[in-house]
Amino acid sequence: MILLRYRKSVYFDKVINRDLFKTHRFFAIFVLYIYVMEKLISYPISIVYYVCFGLCLVVFHPIQWVCIHLFGYQAHKKSVDYLNFFLVRCTNLLGTRYTFQNRDTIPKNVPIIFVSNHQSMYDIIGMIWYLRRFHAKFVSKKELGKGIPSVSFNLRHGGSVLIDRKDPKQAIPAIKGLSEYIEKYKRSAVIFPEGTRSKDGKPKEFAQSGLKILCKYAPSAYVVPITINNSWKMVKFGTFPMGLGNHLQFIIHEAILVNEFTTEEIMSKTEKAVTQSIII
Repeated sequence: MILLRYRKSVYFDKVINRDLFKTHRFFAIFVLYIYVMEKLISYPISIVYYVCFGLCLVVFHPIQWVCIHLFGYQAHKKSVDYLNFFLVRCTNLLGTRYTFQNRDTIPKNVPIIFVSNHQSMYDIIGMIWYLRRFHAKFVSKKELGKGIPSVSFNLRHGGSVLIDRKDPKQAIPAIKGLSEYIEKYKRSAVIFPEGTRSKDGKPKEFAQSGLKILCKYAPSAYVVPITINNSWKMVKFGTFPMGLGNHLQFIIHEAILVNEFTTEEIMSKTEKAVTQSIII
């Protein structure tokens, strides 16, 4: 009965194609059964996960405050690094694994503009921890700047920029300031040109404006395209329960020196590099 109910639900189309069900019914039912069982098993595990995840956010919020107000940027940076280390470990409770390919090819001691597809918030957790030596700063929507312990504080005080997606005039100087910041301090900016998360892993069209501004005001930077796979599966059931046993893959592509190409060439090369390695 449960399988029949799922067959009529929206989940059916997420798991298997209806044409497949008609031609290979036994296999399709087996796949759907695995999907349903994963979701049922995930409920108790997800409760434990969210308790641990929430505790990390609450505990590290005052730690961040103390670090930045009493000891400065470097201490705050360390606190954010270890916050995301523990958040990554929380996802390990779900059977999540992380792989970063070609991390050693990222240029060092130069400004970096990481350009990536965006599938879930777990993209950010992985990048902050595993790319911590590059001091990644994010272009984020302003709604994230309040109401979330630790996360909102870091976005407001850690060097990232918050933009109003409905007000392009506000976004331009904010992104310009970030590009000048990474140019001066040889740090990195992270931008997701799709503008929003992909709920099924399929890439969306890249917007050009944000990357254009970053390249214009950080002329010595390298653009480093990154392809993220399987992050969307963490939230394939929605925010609760969580997806189990996912392998998040971050593929780092060849760096592109900004001052050697036109903005249009950089956009074309970057979008091609990111999208051609996405696995649906």
